[in-house]
Amino acid sequence: MGGIAATTDGVAAWCPTSSSAKDTTYSDKLGYIEEMTTDVDAVQKQVPAEILGRDAKSEYLREKCGIADAPDRATFWAKVPMVTYEDLQPYIRRIADGNSSPILTGAANPVSELFTSSGTSGGERKMIPTVEDCRYHDPRVYSIIYCSTHTIYTRYIPWQLTICVLCRHVPGIDKGKSMCFLFVSSQTKTPGGLTAGTVMTSYYKSRQYKKHAYPENNTSPTAAILCEDASQSMYAQMLCGLCERADVMHVGAVFAVVLVRAIRFLQDNWEQLAADIEAGELISPGTVTDLAVREAVAGVLRRPNPELARFIRAECSRGDWAGLIPRIWPKTKYLGTIVTGSMAQYMPTLDYYSGGLPIASDIFGASEGDFGLNFSPLCDPSEASYTIMPNMAYFEFLPVVDGDGDGDASRHDDLVELAKVEAGREYELVVTTYAGLNRYRLGDVLRVTGFHNAAPTVQFVRPKNTLLSIDVEKTDETELQAAVGRTSSLLRAHGAAVMEYTSQACTKNIPGHYIIYWELRTDKQGAAVNGDVLDGCCLEMEEALSTVYRQKRVEEGSIAPLEIRVVRSGTFDALLDYAISRGTSIAQYKVPRCVTKSPAIDHRPPGFAHHLDSRQPNLATLGTGSTIQQLERWTADV
Repeated sequence: MGGIAATTDGVAAWCPTSSSAKDTTYSDKLGYIEEMTTDVDAVQKQVPAEILGRDAKSEYLREKCGIADAPDRATFWAKVPMVTYEDLQPYIRRIADGNSSPILTGAANPVSELFTSSGTSGGERKMIPTVEDCRYHDPRVYSIIYCSTHTIYTRYIPWQLTICVLCRHVPGIDKGKSMCFLFVSSQTKTPGGLTAGTVMTSYYKSRQYKKHAYPENNTSPTAAILCEDASQSMYAQMLCGLCERADVMHVGAVFAVVLVRAIRFLQDNWEQLAADIEAGELISPGTVTDLAVREAVAGVLRRPNPELARFIRAECSRGDWAGLIPRIWPKTKYLGTIVTGSMAQYMPTLDYYSGGLPIASDIFGASEGDFGLNFSPLCDPSEASYTIMPNMAYFEFLPVVDGDGDGDASRHDDLVELAKVEAGREYELVVTTYAGLNRYRLGDVLRVTGFHNAAPTVQFVRPKNTLLSIDVEKTDETELQAAVGRTSSLLRAHGAAVMEYTSQACTKNIPGHYIIYWELRTDKQGAAVNGDVLDGCCLEMEEALSTVYRQKRVEEGSIAPLEIRVVRSGTFDALLDYAISRGTSIAQYKVPRCVTKSPAIDHRPPGFAHHLDSRQPNLATLGTGSTIQQLERWTADV
């Protein structure tokens, strides 16, 4: 799989390991991309005309916005306001409850399904409407995108276009297999009978996925992917990936956290996996009980393989996990997973496991739609830019004022069209989609980095409003990541590194303060991180934060000392299990980096321990803009 940018939700574009793919088809797709990005304004004029032609008689546009029949783009600009999810939530709730009247979309294009957001990016879980969109009726487009003539969802088109881009950058990648760890979550029915679930769950169960060549070229059997028990699914996918290790050329998952979790799973379960491979059947008790999954795995195991079992035992019993991926899967060309946004935390860990293999990030998307392609998918993930495809939605950009990303809902006159954005500026993305979202504020801040032909290329900067703030200072995910990263040299000297983290702006006492929760990895036997080291880490983090933070912290005293709480090893895995038990999909789960009220804090699952350290802060360093206080620590198994 190639990764995508981490926005409101994760969706994926898969590696082009299709035996039926041909160079001429890839050339056609590249030509299609060039065509779409050359005359951006003309394409963007066509998109709202199509959307309004379909949806003008919807209740929202007709009654809320006062749109008459056959409106033009000028009328759309004048009458349709910018909105947030909260503005549309009452309409979506009515659709979910079974109201079949044309509420957000036209009568000929009713909402067919609701995509649920991850619930861990930018706030609470949302339900995003989607329609069965067969807008592309031109047989030429069918043949370019799918090499066939069947109905397609508009949103799946970028997933197909990335195939040719990846093949251009990784020659021969279509000759091998992908080992991608893919998962579904349970789907539910709304009171009105609509299916509600994640984008990826919907896709893996769709005819688009079944007709794609990808399933037969992924080491993970479809039955394992569709198993809703994440533990059984992980075991089956890892077992099959090991069995087909000689053919794997691409290793991935939707989010980096899932890929890291998969490698940790191998670390914890290699003995059972090797035993099953040696026996040629599932003999380890309790690992896989789902009959469909067992049958699928049996088709891969086929016969005993003691040689492979010995190899796995030899590699894993060493206890040296550096470069594990190319050691086990030696033909791997790249990792495909999201490492932008909050997933950037996992890049050092993935580099450690992969020996520095490139990480591909190829699509910019969300539950609301897929919007852009990365034409340099193997670039440094911190430099990844995505070219906006102008046919996927109608795009407008709200300039970010003073870098705060807050915007003002009344400033629709400030919206900038796709063809008129300026390189170097930051904007909040506003989209109008084929599924009834009109001038919808996506909640992501983007920076325009340049242009591909006439189409702008953008970098994901941060989710809007995902910030730590005690006073008027605002600390976003990027700043927090940089502050955590600054402590790496101190921890490395003691054989440790930050594996996971999250944070909270705690205002239970006045003044409030930042709490940073860490889970540490130790590379040396008997390594320990004591209070003095954590004191130094607090200092390093505070000195890495903004000047406004340090001014409030030191000169005004309106922010109390930063606090680090170290949690025991496995805590964040327990949190993932906890989230899954409450309905979150493992494929979409993202550790929230900045939280206001986190289950990690308020609903502690088993495995948490609490320890209070009453030491007072060292005030001698106030002149540097930082002081240290470790009020309490979570007991760490390090």
